[in-house]
Amino acid sequence: MPLKPKICFITASELTVRSFLLDQLAALSQRYDVTLIVNTDNPNFLREAGLTIRVLPVQIERKISVWRDGVALLQLVRIFSREHFAAVHSVTPKAGLLAMLAAAMCRVPVRIHTFTGQVWATRSGLARLVLKTLDTVTARLTTHLLTDSDSQRQFLIDERVTSAEKARVLGHGSISGVDIARFVPNVQHRQAVREQLDIADTDLVFVYLGRLNVDKGLLDLAAAFALAAQPNWHWLIVGPDEADMMPVIMAQCQAVVAQVHFVGRSHAPEVEMAAADVFCLPSYREGFGTVLIEAAAMGIPALASRIYGITDAVVEGETGLLHTAKAVNEIAEKMRLLATDAELRKRLGEQAMQRARRGFSQAYVTGEVVAFYARVVPAVIR
Repeated sequence: MPLKPKICFITASELTVRSFLLDQLAALSQRYDVTLIVNTDNPNFLREAGLTIRVLPVQIERKISVWRDGVALLQLVRIFSREHFAAVHSVTPKAGLLAMLAAAMCRVPVRIHTFTGQVWATRSGLARLVLKTLDTVTARLTTHLLTDSDSQRQFLIDERVTSAEKARVLGHGSISGVDIARFVPNVQHRQAVREQLDIADTDLVFVYLGRLNVDKGLLDLAAAFALAAQPNWHWLIVGPDEADMMPVIMAQCQAVVAQVHFVGRSHAPEVEMAAADVFCLPSYREGFGTVLIEAAAMGIPALASRIYGITDAVVEGETGLLHTAKAVNEIAEKMRLLATDAELRKRLGEQAMQRARRGFSQAYVTGEVVAFYARVVPAVIR
């Protein structure tokens, strides 16, 4: 009886798995014996999602800790030595470094890492040097290096983290694509969210959805909203407040504070997104900007920063408008343009939906991942 090759995915966050990897793990498990290594207190969480894939908990912290990272590295070496995986595939920076070190030490034949953005892109001095060096080590230890956008790939090449020969993008980019059956326009959700927040159907709603931190450019968006907002404008903020930013945002928007709505983390982001007329992502760094494609699939035009990663998710003037990162006056100007030109919003939204469904569906991206594995790891060992 032919044996399925053993492959292992590894990431530091259960949230990363839930948000991006479930469909790929399900598809790959049809052809491979898949193991997932992740920092989790619930080894059964994949079963709750309907997947019968083995989960091995390993405490991989996001922050640097010499002691804890050393312990995690030793655990990975033991697992890889015992399991004899045909391939190890890491996602997220710390998991990538530890996994590629352990896999190289154990001579795993196929070592894959996926870059989804660089923390050091917005840093300077020693912090940038150290973090960039760690990513360079990760890249050099791989046999196959993936990035989730063409512009991120070029950034890594320009920064000499990797080479043009080694780095590649699957399909048109994006780590997971978008579930086009889930992210669709929904009039009922739109009405329900607006009624809950006392927003009229004719009012204009700008939405930000994601983690709240400085690198997402939220203070710039707050300043722009305070500068440009009209009485019928609203700003809906959805996501976990990791850095206690809402008090600062509310202070910046003091004159229009009644028009700013914070709903926190959402387990069904498509519901809140349905209320939007414009999706905003003024980020300083992104690997791709998957949330922009999710909004696009719902027919929502983007207003986002012109940086690597985002320029792959948004076609300027076709699916949204781009602005210079940190340029508050430019953000405010383009908010006014989108607010006053309903035909522009409609055209951008329709074109965004067509592009998202054509080139970024979850089924398409998963298919690209499965095809990649078929090339680098034969599906059957005889």
